[in-house]
Amino acid sequence: MAINEAKLNTFLGKAVGDLGAAMSAVLMSVGDELGLYRELAKGPLTSIELATRTGTHERYIREWLANQAAGGYAEYDSTSGKYSLNDEQALCLAEPNSPVDLPGAYAIVQDLFHVKARALENFRSGKGMEWGEHHPCLFHGTERFFRAGYNANLLSSWIPSLDGVTTKLAHGARAADVGCGHGASTILLGKAFPKSEFIGFDYHEASIETARGRAAQAGVRNVRFETADATSYREGNLDFIAFFDCLHDMADPAGAARHALEALKPDGNCMIVEPFAGDRVEDNLNPVGRVFYAASSLVCVPVSLAQQGPALGAQAGEERLRKVIVDEAGFTRFRRATETPFNIVLEARP
Repeated sequence: MAINEAKLNTFLGKAVGDLGAAMSAVLMSVGDELGLYRELAKGPLTSIELATRTGTHERYIREWLANQAAGGYAEYDSTSGKYSLNDEQALCLAEPNSPVDLPGAYAIVQDLFHVKARALENFRSGKGMEWGEHHPCLFHGTERFFRAGYNANLLSSWIPSLDGVTTKLAHGARAADVGCGHGASTILLGKAFPKSEFIGFDYHEASIETARGRAAQAGVRNVRFETADATSYREGNLDFIAFFDCLHDMADPAGAARHALEALKPDGNCMIVEPFAGDRVEDNLNPVGRVFYAASSLVCVPVSLAQQGPALGAQAGEERLRKVIVDEAGFTRFRRATETPFNIVLEARP
């Protein structure tokens, strides 16, 4: 077998970069949990200064800082011996309310290693794994990572892109957030539209309990949460229903969409936020697609297969979703309302 040395070196360079990222994943979480990124965001520090400020051991901090600088997650000044975060790094690593919360995403990564043994079994047997069977770090990581995107886009572009929804919610409407998880999206909407009523539904009872606590902490009185799956909640006569990054996970996505259609008023709106994906595999062979295919293999597909669902996966694409929402569920109007590098936002109407 003839080996092309240039191609080999290119591949090895990429593989070493990936290996370094994988081995540094735990260090990302360490930096988040110990407050190392937050202190670095305040200004340049030596390893001694950072250790003193965070109550940690300097020798470990010295190694951690070098790792971060080697990976491009921190800046190093060889003259002063100090490390710092530039504005862009600080935004993504040290500000939980920013548009991107990278440490939140790495909490999801922790769960993927927790489920490895189960994944091996599932790959061989075709069985699934319920959402509630995952490690709690998945639930908290999902909340953090997706909340950042909601903070950046939900009120500024997603809701305004829908037909008349901003006006409805501002004047007072009844709305449901199906598959709400810890309720980050529900609470954000409740704060923004105090005249409207929002109900968050999720079949995972522990997440609903967390959502109730988050709502109480936020002081929002127009939001409530109930344990129910996407095809059994009893609320009706709704003006607006949202699915945030969850329809593709469900055991019966067509049934969930059909139930939403039945629960909506004749002039209601349904928003389906899904991971960004093209309709062909080759459209998704990129860094974003790689992330979503990984999550899909270990979280999304197993959750659906656990209940003998169709396992749409996190890269279902707009045309497959159109078949579910229009052809199978019965919505008559369907369009892509807007998009971001990580999400497509679809609107369906009766």
